Amino acid sequence: MFRRTFWFTAGAAAGVWATTKVNRKIKQLTPESLAAQAANKAVEAGHRLKDFALDVRDNMVQREAELGEALGINDRPAGELPARRVAAIENRTRPKYVEGSTHSNNRNEDH
Repeated sequence: MFRRTFWFTAGAAAGVWATTKVNRKIKQLTPESLAAQAANKAVEAGHRLKDFALDVRDNMVQREAELGEALGINDRPAGELPARRVAAIENRTRPKYVEGSTHSNNRNEDH
């Protein structure tokens, strides 16, 4: 009699355990649960991407400082401004219209 009670109880416990596991898995596979899991993973990926971008920016600033020191760019006194750069386009002269030429400078003209 004791053996039968033991096996009946063991079978009932295994059935309850299996039913609980199956119900949990079914709840995990509902559309709402899958959407929530996807949203959580997207948020985690966004945080990892943001951390990566911040690390890249910090390392970029550090490397630029190292290069500035190596090239002597950072040796300028604090109050002094860098020399003014003149763009090559400012010094270029525009071509003059020559009477009798067949070439027009009007780009909107039909050809």
